[in-house]
Amino acid sequence: MYLPLLYLGALAQTALSLTPPNYIYPNSTGLRLQHGFETLLIQPFGYDGFRVRAWPFRPPSGNEISFIYDPPLEGYETTAHGTSYSTATTGTTPQTLRNGNMILRTTGWGGEVGGYRLSFSRINDDGSETLLTNEYAPLKSLNPRSYQWPGPGAEFTAEFSFSATPDEQIYGTGTQQDHMVNKKGSVIDLINFNTHIPTPVFVSSKGYAFIWNMPSEGRMEFGPLRTRFTAATTTLVDYVIIAAQDGDYDTLQRRISAVTGRAPTPPDFALGYIQSKLRYENQTEVELLARAFHDRDIPVAMIVIDYQSWAHQGDWALDPRLWPDVSAMSATVKNLTGAEMMASLWPSVADNSVNYAALQAHGLLSATRDGPGTTDSWNGSYIRNYDSTNPAARVFLWRMLKENYYDHGIKNFWIDQADGGALGEAYENNGQSAYIESVPFALPNVLYAAGTQLSVGKLYPWAHQQAIEEGFRNATGSQEGSACPQVSLSRSGFIGSQRFCSMIWSGDTTSVWETLAVQVASGLSAAATGWGWWTVDAGGFEADPTVWWSGNIDTEQFRQLYVRWLQWTTFLPFMRTHGSRACYFQDAYTCANEPWSYGAENTPIIVSYIHLRYQLGSYLKALFNQFHLTGRSIMRPLYMDFGKTDPRIKTLTATNSNFTTQQYLFGPRLLVSPVTLPNVTEWPVYLPLTAEGNATKPWTYWWTNVTYAGGQVVKVPAPVEHIPVFHLGSREELLSGDVF
Repeated sequence: MYLPLLYLGALAQTALSLTPPNYIYPNSTGLRLQHGFETLLIQPFGYDGFRVRAWPFRPPSGNEISFIYDPPLEGYETTAHGTSYSTATTGTTPQTLRNGNMILRTTGWGGEVGGYRLSFSRINDDGSETLLTNEYAPLKSLNPRSYQWPGPGAEFTAEFSFSATPDEQIYGTGTQQDHMVNKKGSVIDLINFNTHIPTPVFVSSKGYAFIWNMPSEGRMEFGPLRTRFTAATTTLVDYVIIAAQDGDYDTLQRRISAVTGRAPTPPDFALGYIQSKLRYENQTEVELLARAFHDRDIPVAMIVIDYQSWAHQGDWALDPRLWPDVSAMSATVKNLTGAEMMASLWPSVADNSVNYAALQAHGLLSATRDGPGTTDSWNGSYIRNYDSTNPAARVFLWRMLKENYYDHGIKNFWIDQADGGALGEAYENNGQSAYIESVPFALPNVLYAAGTQLSVGKLYPWAHQQAIEEGFRNATGSQEGSACPQVSLSRSGFIGSQRFCSMIWSGDTTSVWETLAVQVASGLSAAATGWGWWTVDAGGFEADPTVWWSGNIDTEQFRQLYVRWLQWTTFLPFMRTHGSRACYFQDAYTCANEPWSYGAENTPIIVSYIHLRYQLGSYLKALFNQFHLTGRSIMRPLYMDFGKTDPRIKTLTATNSNFTTQQYLFGPRLLVSPVTLPNVTEWPVYLPLTAEGNATKPWTYWWTNVTYAGGQVVKVPAPVEHIPVFHLGSREELLSGDVF
């Protein structure tokens, strides 16, 4: 089952499939290596890449889930590779395949004669050759390709190991709350849950990218000498490895996106300010909110209705007792502010929902492998999730959303709790019992149309995003890859999520300073994974129970944190506020989270950043257009642009220094360093050496117009109204969007 949608329309026209200079065509269509009970199929893939598939005993059926395009959007081959090959071997003799500047060789284990072990090398610009990685097989070691059969049937557990060096740096891997841009030394479970979106795509400082093209749960391990990937249960091992010249991260991102998908461009409105809180309770409150934005002359792009706005889990409709005229409400919001609306949906379905019987009758709900099938609980009711891996379930979901929201003017959707397995809270029972706060498994052993949680669990959030994407395209008559008519917001994702009109946000974070600092590195890892559509909850989502002022809008401590967090979102792909707030005084059912909610002294600061966001509109459009055309990252860790010009960057990144985990380039011209500590009036920033070196002063501080040379740490004034931001080149060029 090849699940990715066809890549059509404008994106296909902008694939820019020009053959790179000095490109060497593949010398083979593929190599089939039979090694006892095991078979490997190795094919040149795209430019400078290879795809490897491996299986023991039983060959693949052809219905395996894949997140990559065959053929890639760019590459020598213009037709699908399928399972073609031109050479067959039993591994008795070494074999060599070349694709552009990448060479694959087969050798024996431990230096023995033969061709069972794979190695991948790059041809450098000067003609020399660099080993990127090979299958990890030192003398008398365990086999780098290992299979086990934990139960009956054809599914097996697989462990694949590759060589590494202690100084290698690893970037990407989705998002984790770990304060790390360099993932070397990490062990990352491939299980999605709230704030944790591990994705097996990484970029190496040695000049290659790796894609573990499988939906199963498992593990990524980045040791000093070995990188190991584990699949909990599968019927096929499938990965892609791609090379680029040393330090050329833009080419690596272009190659990754050619394999996994290019992002469309977002609608203009989505680049503005998105207003949300937990939660707007009824139609009157939303209409009054729109009136308040209008009367205060504050621009707003989207107003969001969060969860529990429905009568029952799984109705996928607003409760008519609270929202009596949805069409009138959305029209009022539009007329007063010009804003679009977004509504939250959960995948959960309670048995008292109007949709439960139909979903159950047609087999469109996920279940557990044993027992009655319930997958989670919420507020006293047991629930099951709709099965996003089932195309018919995706159609059913969209039909409800269209009838109850889209046709009434709410055209954007928040795909919350989208992690799969349960409702995404890995260690809690969602308050079903005060006596059960932690259960001794990560997720229920859920059964989907496409397989089990262990075998295809990573597909669930991706297919959930796909459901909304398919709905958007069908409703508007547009094609995947063309400019997005609307947007969704998802708490989870996977390989190639950037191809959808879907933002990913960092999840339900806590409202404390340390959490703010962690989000920066999380966004930079998202960028290296290939996700450009990324954002956060400004201010954090919920209070930290150990910090008395956390999340309370009437305390000076949280007000300061919120201002700093909101400032930072101005320089993210999407500017968004959200959160569950506490307060001493309130005029609605839930505490406020609007720009004017944080004290008279802070309101002008907050509003000024909302206006600045709109002033950056042309710059933002240019960034998203380049991301669409070439996969060029929007948030740019310092190694991407300065790893070759500044020798300190590699050292700082290796240790996950704050200068590389908490500052970054936003597009090609803005260096951003959010303030992540309280009560500061100045802030240290490392200014990288640019191509011009130290002879000039290329960096200009946004707020003072003072210029600085690169290659130094500078302390700049950072009162609460100023986030440290520097620009390269003229401000006029930047604001015009003429930056590429």
